[in-house]
Amino acid sequence: MQKSLSALLVTSALIATSASLVAKASEFELSGKVGIEQRYFVNDGQFDDQLNSTQLSVFAEPELYWSWNDGADSLTFKPFYRYDERDDERSHGDIRELSFVHADDDWEFRFGIRKEFWGVTEFQHLADVINQTDGVEDFDGEDKLGQQMINLSLVNDWGIVDLYLLPGFRERTFAGSSGRLRGGIFVDDDNVQYESSAKDNHLDTAIRWSHSINVFDIGAYWFHGTNREPILTPVSQHSEKESVVLQQYYSQMDQFGLDVQATINDWLWKFETIYRNTNEDDFWATQAGFEYTYVGIFESNADLGLLTEYGWDSRGEADENSPGASVQNDIFFGARLAFNDMQSSELLMGVSADLDHNANSFIFEGNRRFGESFKVSLDIRLMNSSEPLDFLYNIKEDDHLQLAIEYFY
Repeated sequence: MQKSLSALLVTSALIATSASLVAKASEFELSGKVGIEQRYFVNDGQFDDQLNSTQLSVFAEPELYWSWNDGADSLTFKPFYRYDERDDERSHGDIRELSFVHADDDWEFRFGIRKEFWGVTEFQHLADVINQTDGVEDFDGEDKLGQQMINLSLVNDWGIVDLYLLPGFRERTFAGSSGRLRGGIFVDDDNVQYESSAKDNHLDTAIRWSHSINVFDIGAYWFHGTNREPILTPVSQHSEKESVVLQQYYSQMDQFGLDVQATINDWLWKFETIYRNTNEDDFWATQAGFEYTYVGIFESNADLGLLTEYGWDSRGEADENSPGASVQNDIFFGARLAFNDMQSSELLMGVSADLDHNANSFIFEGNRRFGESFKVSLDIRLMNSSEPLDFLYNIKEDDHLQLAIEYFY
């Protein structure tokens, strides 16, 4: 963790220095948000030392945007910090973005720390591979850490080709021993092993092609480097507090991915698939489904979208010899209601069900803007599982409500 932080600071200094040397006529914009978040857990923690009832935190994410040369060159700086009153591991900071971008007619060069999202599906993002998951923010995998990269984007009539060099690796963040939404044995962030002798300094590479053809938006890529998903292994340690912890192991992998979205009238058809090869395993996984939108329901301004997706993974269920996959034969149903009002009010509800055994979950996400600067969000997460080897079993007592109030400036 210390080495990764040092690398981030060095990258930050290099970008800031180079930008100050070349900037001429420039434009600055300062924006961002600060917020407070309260979680309420319905049940007591199922494991020793876990917090009960409430979990309060505050966070800040300012953003500085600086452009010059008529917008052809720009610098973006977006740090993030959260303080959590109950879980020390959730109190953390990160540079979400600190990047220099030069845009030309048919190419674009990006350098620094950035976030890159790939994929089209709603409930699972198989194709998204560049950035590491910020696991202490939430358990849905949608929050990401900033990734150091050099990216050249080439624009052609037959599609956009992106080339990536990814120096440095970010370890995944996990809840601490007092945190919720974790398993019975907590992950030790000081006990990390790598397959590569370069450890977290391995130079990862990726290439991606994307293009729009008629109603289809298509993306395909190859990634070579450090697996963003660690293998977690129980190990003994000599400590007064914890005798057994989970050790992280990051293997090397090659991953090929494809994502396709088709827009046909009020339908969105979505498909993602990956093939991953490591020394430990190789597998296929797919997430596919559709979203149908009823525009102007009940003669109002609101739109109602109905979502269905199915997830499959060739690794199958977990057993005594294999960790399996968290989504191996699962179906998802959801509904999205966009009010299209001045307050940008929106609701999202979804349920998932494992077709192999009794495991399911429910999510509700609602948000609404108040005035010009405030936004209130309410999330509800309910989990149920009777299978000890299932991912949801470890968090089946972590049903919670989460209320967040954000101020934008």
